Amino acid sequence: MIKIEHLVKNYGANCAVDDISFEVGKGEIVGFLGPNGAGKSTTMNILTGYLSSTSGSVSVAGIDVLENPLEAKKHIGYLPEQPPLYLDMTVEEYLIFNYNLKGCKLNRDKHLEEICEVVKIKDVYKRVIKNLSKGYKQRVGIAQALIGSPEVIIFDEPTVGLDPKQIIEVRNLLRNLGRDHTVILSTHILQEVQAVCDRIVIINKGKIVADEKTENITRAVENNRRFNVKISGPQKEVLAMLRSKPGIVYAEVLSNRDGDAYSYLIESEVGIDIRKSLFYTLAEKKWPLVGLEAMGMSLEDIFIAIVDQSAPKQRYERKGARQRNVKAAAEAEVAKSIMEKTDKSQGGKYSALFDDEQNS
Repeated sequence: MIKIEHLVKNYGANCAVDDISFEVGKGEIVGFLGPNGAGKSTTMNILTGYLSSTSGSVSVAGIDVLENPLEAKKHIGYLPEQPPLYLDMTVEEYLIFNYNLKGCKLNRDKHLEEICEVVKIKDVYKRVIKNLSKGYKQRVGIAQALIGSPEVIIFDEPTVGLDPKQIIEVRNLLRNLGRDHTVILSTHILQEVQAVCDRIVIINKGKIVADEKTENITRAVENNRRFNVKISGPQKEVLAMLRSKPGIVYAEVLSNRDGDAYSYLIESEVGIDIRKSLFYTLAEKKWPLVGLEAMGMSLEDIFIAIVDQSAPKQRYERKGARQRNVKAAAEAEVAKSIMEKTDKSQGGKYSALFDDEQNS
């Protein structure tokens, strides 16, 4: 449905988008992520026909956006970060204006009523837009993007200004849209991406540095098997026990110490929950278990690690603050795996985290 090939956009000597390529299939919801200044908005503006590119091609529903922008735009609904609202119009006037502007052929009253029901703005339909709250203005912006039931819908920060209940409603809306539409979602709320998107594309400094299915990243996050264990007992004996215990594949002493208790980093075998077994072993040896912390990761951790690895200067600046954080090793390991496979597979299919035998 969307195909971007070797896209480049220069602003003078500054390269905002640097030879990126990816595709989005019909019915797919893709999270398009990146730090500020990474090239997200530039890419979306080119995709929607708002900007021209320096080189490369962009097509929507098989139509080249640069060669036939008006025809391509008929297939696109777009909500920019700042909704394009006419504040002196009522919601009704604004939506009718957009309906006419798009040359929509659907039954107007029925179509607009359905959209207002979906985005929950029926109760403000007759009100002037400038008198609405920020959350309602955002919903009106979403409504205009849905007019004409476009095949491709692009949202740039769609939940900005919404309260928690409204955010959940918009997330449900995005999931439902994915059944019949292709959706690109750009947001800084990573939990939103994890909850809604089928796939995540990360761009940094104008280059795609990661492209992976959300379920694979989520699985990698949830399957982390590292623990920070604080045990009161003779250090050498405790470490020897940890290294010889079935189910533990790695153990080391950390620098943290609390009286006679030392901290250890351990990693268990795949598919083994070592916590109960370890508790009983320590109880038998009368070595008190003072603390146990799962060194889990979040999507934010993975995102930061990928951005750090793709921008060495940023990583070195952060190193001092992160070098004592034992989670950094796990984050870097997953990030490196994603980036290496993405780099090899640019222009093709991506499966960065798991081998074929694990997917079978």
